[in-house]
Amino acid sequence: MVKKRILIVTQELTPYVEATEAANIVRELAGKAVEKGLDIRILMPRFGSINERRHRLHEVVRLSGINIIIEDDDYPLVIKVASLPGVRMQVYFLDNEDFFRRDHAYQDEDGTLYEDNAARMVFFCRGVLETVKKFGWAPDIIHCHGWMSSFVPLFLRTAYAKDPIFEHGRILYSVYKNDFEGALGENYADKATINRVKSEDVTPYKTASNADLHIGALHYSDAAILATEEIDPAVTEALKEKDIPILAYPGEDYLEAYTSFYSQLIEMESES
Repeated sequence: MVKKRILIVTQELTPYVEATEAANIVRELAGKAVEKGLDIRILMPRFGSINERRHRLHEVVRLSGINIIIEDDDYPLVIKVASLPGVRMQVYFLDNEDFFRRDHAYQDEDGTLYEDNAARMVFFCRGVLETVKKFGWAPDIIHCHGWMSSFVPLFLRTAYAKDPIFEHGRILYSVYKNDFEGALGENYADKATINRVKSEDVTPYKTASNADLHIGALHYSDAAILATEEIDPAVTEALKEKDIPILAYPGEDYLEAYTSFYSQLIEMESES
């Protein structure tokens, strides 16, 4: 029997980056999914705070070498890999000197959001999809965690809509509580409107505040998980208008609930 494939896209993962509770959720979920016999691959940014020597990262030359174009500028994508401690699986790290070689992940030491976070997010989300294409590995579920993954659903429904690698993959988005204030900037949409992505395709993301990034991602997703108790009211209202499967906050038994939800979504795909 062929194992079902789950692509996990995350901005945090224990023990590499642990800024919010998402890091532990993804780590524990990965272990549980492997126990359930699922084929899991995790992709995340290689932030500057990640110690390559301690975590034994090394470059995957056959996957590196892609250039991601953002507003006519080319940014090289370097792929690195490490084994997730305690789990028989690998984590792939997307690296670029311009975007990720910084002491902090999303904001500077004064707590101010990096001005280029929109470009960093576009680079990461496009880089994820290009890397999976290089894998030649068609996921059954694309599970996105965190606002930095929120453009993955957008790109899957637009620029990659006809790509056979993603043709049958269901998009699942986990909503977390807001972890930044403000927005990504008025010109954030200009970064994303490339390769069959039109400006109107980005409008569901509104101002690109933390809540609006969740709302935009949910607009293009096939299912949603409420990963924390504290969900922005605007996101809750947006979900009321969505006719998609939604897993309510499951509490302490989230691992069994998540993997059961995976099975439900996979069964829905096979029946469609």
